[in-house]
Parts: sequence; C-alpha cells; structure tokens
Amino acid sequence: MTTTAPTPVATLPAPSLRLLHLAGFVSNFDRFCIAPMLVVIGSRLGAPLATVMPAASGYYLAYGLMQPVWGAAGDRWGRVGVMRVSLTGAALAALASALAPDAPVLIGARALAGGFFAASIAASLTYVGDTVPAATRERPLSELMTAFALGTAVATAVAGVLAHYLTWRLVFALPGVLAAYLAVALRRLPEPERAPSGSLPAPFRTVLSSPWQWYVMAVAMLEGAVLLGFLTYLAPALEAHGAPTPVAGAVAALYGAGSMAAAQTVRRLVGRWSPAGLIVAGGVQMAVAYLLAGYSQSTGALVVVALLLGGGWSFMHSTIQSWATALSPTARATGVALFGVALYVGSAAAGALAAPAAQAHAYRPLFWVAAVLTVPLTVAAAVGRARCRALEQ
Repeated sequence: MTTTAPTPVATLPAPSLRLLHLAGFVSNFDRFCIAPMLVVIGSRLGAPLATVMPAASGYYLAYGLMQPVWGAAGDRWGRVGVMRVSLTGAALAALASALAPDAPVLIGARALAGGFFAASIAASLTYVGDTVPAATRERPLSELMTAFALGTAVATAVAGVLAHYLTWRLVFALPGVLAAYLAVALRRLPEPERAPSGSLPAPFRTVLSSPWQWYVMAVAMLEGAVLLGFLTYLAPALEAHGAPTPVAGAVAALYGAGSMAAAQTVRRLVGRWSPAGLIVAGGVQMAVAYLLAGYSQSTGALVVVALLLGGGWSFMHSTIQSWATALSPTARATGVALFGVALYVGSAAAGALAAPAAQAHAYRPLFWVAAVLTVPLTVAAAVGRARCRALEQ
C-alpha cells in the first residue's frame, strides 16, 4: 500500500527519482526499439515489411490515444497506483511480444504494449509536478528528460544489433522484465497528495477551461512537428547519400547523447536564466541544426545536427514541459497527458506531410522548412512563457 507524500520538497529523494528515471527509460526504449528491427522481424517471421509495419504504427497509435485515459485515471485514483497497474500490463504485453509466433499476434501485443507503456512518462512528469515546487522543478524534470533521451538513444543504437546477431525477441523481453520489476518496486514510492478530481470527465473540464493550457498545447504541437517530426528524416537523409544503415542509425542516436549532455547544462542554468532564456537557447540550437542539415547531408554535418537537436530538445522541451506541469494543479496528470497528445499529433502530422519530399530525396528544402518553422515556435514559446510567468508573480 502506498503512503501519502508530505508537502512539496526542494527536490525528490534520490531513490524515488531513480525509479522515475527507470520508468521513463523503459517506456522510451520499448517505444523506439522496434523501428530498427522491422526488416529483421519480417524476415524471421516470414512476412513482408508491409505486414509487420503495423506492429510499429499500431504501437504509436495506442500510445497516443491512451495518454488522456491514463492522465484522467491518475487524477482520479493516484499517480503511483496507475503507474503500477500500467507497468504490470506493459510487462505482460512486452513478454507476449517476445513470444509472438506470427505477425498478427505481434501486432496485437505491440499495440497493447503501447497502450500500457503510455502511462509511464506522463505519470513520472506529473509526480515531479506534484512533489517539487515550481521554482526548483525544472532540475528534476531535466534529469527525467535525460533518462528519456537515454532510452531513445539506447534503443536506436542497440536494438538492431541485438536483433541481427542474437534475436529480436530478446529486445522485447528486456523492457518486459524491467517493467515487471518496476511494478513491484514502485510500491515504495509515496503517493502525492492531490485534490479529489470528482467524476471521470471533471479533470478534462478543468484542463480545457484554461486558455493557457490551450496555448501550451498549441506550442507542443508545433514543437512536435518541428523537432520530432523532422528528426525522423536524419537517418534516411544519410542513407540517401550513401551511408550504411548502421552508420545512419548511430548518427541519429547521437540525438540522445546531445540531449543528455545538454540536460546537465540546463540543470546548472535553472534559476540563473529565465525560462524564456532557456527556450530561446534551445530554439537557436535547433535553427542552426536544421540550417546545417539543409546545407549538407554528409555524415560529419549530420553528426553535429543530431547533437544540436538533442541540445535544443533539452533546453526547450524541459522548460515547456515544466510550464505544462504548473497549469492545472488539480488535474495535473490530465493536463500533462493532453500536452503529450499534442506533441505526438504534431510529430505525426509533420512526418506525414514531409514524407513526399523524403520519398523524392528532397532533404535540403525539407530541413530548411524545419529551420524556418523553428522561429515562430521559439517566439511563441518564449513570449508565452514570459507572460504567463509575469501573471504568476
């Protein structure tokens, strides 16, 4: 049985923060591990790529659709309880993925895994929002973003290698085992105090009645489009210029390394720089990265691009994420979940709209469009955060 946390403290105890780090790491690892393995999985199951592709797209769809469901559940029944239930389901779904005998079973298991793992990251962010005051919240949030980025980088870098030289089933089994461990270990995490949420739709009414919530969701949608949507095409751009697939995957994985390195800098700057200043610093890195990517798609250039985009993510996204956790304190989990939905919708929309250009190998104008879009994103995020902060004070 979980205990109730006392009033917010300056920072979370290290053991609690490590559990949240691991939950976010496992969620991102499971979400990003399948893309490098699709060709291998198809060949091992005797199915064409088009047949196994829904194992990835179904996962992403379920992940996005379940965000608000888990958010509302967290506001009604508690953050820790929801994480433990979702991780139990995620463990079973991941292990079912590892044992799948054919493509249809794998597709169903991956969709279930996406739906269950969808709770972990939003719940971790919400937990920090519940237990750490806003003035010091960005430090633990940036540490969480580092763990999330590490999950992405490790999945991108090693999943394909493990699948090729060992077995793809091991890659799905690993997050399943870790999720099962977390479902038990999280019983030690105190349940934060929260106001009663009332009926199940009540948190949605609370969140959606806030003009600032809508503003932040719009910013998140644009951020998802500019960063996550166009980031998808770094590896294909390298491959189109003759780089081997493993090299392209390794360069794309440097995004996670850049994010982790920049997160340490963000931790030191919180309290010394304004949130708007951090957002602008992130926007500048992203704009420079996309301008460079448009100028050259060589391996050396895109190494720098991946690192800069990771840095831009840590500076900008951790700051906007911290803002999102403060907007609806009585329905925080729902607010953070809807923020996540907006982010993923923007990412999916940009990825789909950019696909024809990528198909034609028109990567230069594609990346330059991303650079141009970085400007209104940075201005909207920085100006909005500064105005909202002024109102808070």
